[in-house]
Amino acid sequence: MAQRTVVVASQVGLHARPAKLFTQAAAAAGVKVTIAKGDGPPVDAASILRVMALAVKHGDEVTIAAEGEGADEALDRLAEMLATDLDAVEA
Repeated sequence: MAQRTVVVASQVGLHARPAKLFTQAAAAAGVKVTIAKGDGPPVDAASILRVMALAVKHGDEVTIAAEGEGADEALDRLAEMLATDLDAVEA
């Protein structure tokens, strides 16, 4: 199973707009992706409710994981998103 550990850059953490953008990208990744905060249990990264329930704040470290063909590429894209302040990115 491929995984990446990332520090969340969005000023509001994974709440509202950043969570929506991240979960949409996770759902479109083509592989099942999970996300965990710290040592907590992983949740489905495509579920906005589960991601928001993690209460990830700016500067928190999360681990994203995926398995299957294309997992590394999907995780690279998602890790890049998490390392970017998604509220600062213009739509």
